[in-house]
Amino acid sequence: MIASHYHRKMTAPTARPRAPIRPPIRPPIRPVLRTTLADDVVERLQLLIVERGYAPGDRLPTIAALAREFQVGAPTVREALQRLVIGERVTIRHGSGVFVAGGGDAALVIPNPVRGREVTKELLLDLVEARMPIEVRTVELAARRASRRDVAELTRLLATARENLANDDVLNRTNLAFHRQIALASGNAVLAQLLEVITGLFSVEQRMIIDIQDSREADHEEHVGIRDALRLRDAGLARRRMQAHLDGVRRDLKRWNPKTHPLG
Repeated sequence: MIASHYHRKMTAPTARPRAPIRPPIRPPIRPVLRTTLADDVVERLQLLIVERGYAPGDRLPTIAALAREFQVGAPTVREALQRLVIGERVTIRHGSGVFVAGGGDAALVIPNPVRGREVTKELLLDLVEARMPIEVRTVELAARRASRRDVAELTRLLATARENLANDDVLNRTNLAFHRQIALASGNAVLAQLLEVITGLFSVEQRMIIDIQDSREADHEEHVGIRDALRLRDAGLARRRMQAHLDGVRRDLKRWNPKTHPLG
């Protein structure tokens, strides 16, 4: 017994050294559903055109009427119509209404959704770098071609974004609509559809970038600066501001550490 007790005393574990203090890990980015309400309204609008036999040139119900029928807000209907304008399924004649365009054959670029891919830092960087040549060119063209109504719509979207800086889902949709409106204002159907495909296929990734950047106020002010350049019709200034804006997004992504700020 003595030997046994002695052995236990000799082999008793010593106190463990204190583990080094690690910096707190930020909470993971919330997962986002790929299908948005606007996606659903786009599909329902296209179905409505077919089921009710609307022909090219026919006027669709008003935005307010469509919002009541689909039981969604008017901004969601506007976003869906904006996508259909890019796809050349409808045209919007300000002061007259929304009209059916020449049909689905006008779509130049058809998206092929990729589901279930892993979201990585490399993929997010690829996404921003793919947007750069398209958006720098569209904003340059928009500075020369944007109408007063285009600038007014950009201003409306900026006001919505300002009101929703704390609501990431609404902010993301509004920011994408802002970039989409610039592409529409460029008057280049191919560039507009290319941007629509990219932002449509990578809507989840676009939403994640907001959390990674975590600079909503600064991002918004950059959008305001881009709008101001379009209002001045200064193509060089618009191009430089868009390039600087996207360079900033890329810089933030390069600094991002997935280990301390993991994706949910």
